[in-house]
Amino acid sequence: MWRSIASNAITLLIVAVFLFGGAVLWGKGQYTNPGPLTEAMCLRVAPGSTMRGVSEDLESAGAVSNGSIFRIGVDYADKASQLKAGAFLVPEGASMEEITDIVTRGGASTCGTEVVYRIGVTRSSVQVRELDAATNRFVEVAAFNPSEAEAPAAFIEVRQQADTRYRIALAEGVTSWQVVDALGKIDLLNGEVEVPAEGSLAPDSYEVSEGDTREDVIARMISAQEVLLAAAWESRDPSIPLKSPEELLIMASIIEKETGVAEERRQVASVFTNRLNQGMRLQTDPTVIYGVTKGQGVLGRGLRQSELRAETPWNTYVIPALPITPIANPGRASLEAAANPDTTEYIFFVADGTGGHAFATTLAEHNANVAEWRKIEAERAAQ
Repeated sequence: MWRSIASNAITLLIVAVFLFGGAVLWGKGQYTNPGPLTEAMCLRVAPGSTMRGVSEDLESAGAVSNGSIFRIGVDYADKASQLKAGAFLVPEGASMEEITDIVTRGGASTCGTEVVYRIGVTRSSVQVRELDAATNRFVEVAAFNPSEAEAPAAFIEVRQQADTRYRIALAEGVTSWQVVDALGKIDLLNGEVEVPAEGSLAPDSYEVSEGDTREDVIARMISAQEVLLAAAWESRDPSIPLKSPEELLIMASIIEKETGVAEERRQVASVFTNRLNQGMRLQTDPTVIYGVTKGQGVLGRGLRQSELRAETPWNTYVIPALPITPIANPGRASLEAAANPDTTEYIFFVADGTGGHAFATTLAEHNANVAEWRKIEAERAAQ
């Protein structure tokens, strides 16, 4: 009997240890992963405030998913006693870890007027935003495309204010050439910089100051991507047919260019994973486009048959493997999808007319989906 009791106790202990370990990993992910905030907010911390009060304000504002996890993370980082008073800008998507750094570092992250240089896949823009005191949220007061329009008066005015904040926001899927080209047109930055390796920059939001060098900004982007890539590779499904972090980066860049629908990324990843496992060519148009443009802007037209047949190191209709380099700078979600794709039997997909894709396991199913997509295209063209 005692042996049975001891055996059951050991089993319960093992289960408890596993559950505790899983809870710790889950909590760590909640603390370090991007947060739920959909737009920047101003967090006001009054003198004498406590981390408990701050966590409640953050949870109420929708900036953190769980105030208790935020406080545990702060305690674990030994920063509970370092809370600063002031008004702090919390950017959209900020993780609990990043918010902790903001409210304990103090100083530079004060709220006010901000200028956001947005570097996108198809266009770049400049946005001027001011804090709405009633909601503690930023509202747009001016926006323009620097290559198409003159700077509005609101932009000229805020550039003359000493307390204006500046941020550079990279969209997922931009190429390294696009980033360097856009940075070259931001006149508050100094110096020149070579185009870094494709895929090496983390799409994110970066605070900058007048006089910063372009080289330093690029270095920050590279450092951030190295951290994301290392984390994705460390947590990868060991069965995926990718032999190195570099191959994971290439796969993630293809996923990034193939879908803008967050819920689809792991499904798209499963298609390419299944194709590699079966020795099939990936046959993805974005790789062909990269072979044509080398990432220097957008193609702006459909692919020609000659381009689909051209032998380039990126054309996955021709080469029986991954491209020689990434074809864009993938974000965290695409890296994670490449590392842990869904388990499916899909080997085909095509646009479905809603912004997403229709997936198929057989050529017959795929041909039917393609026919449906052609019908949608024809109907749109006739409108």
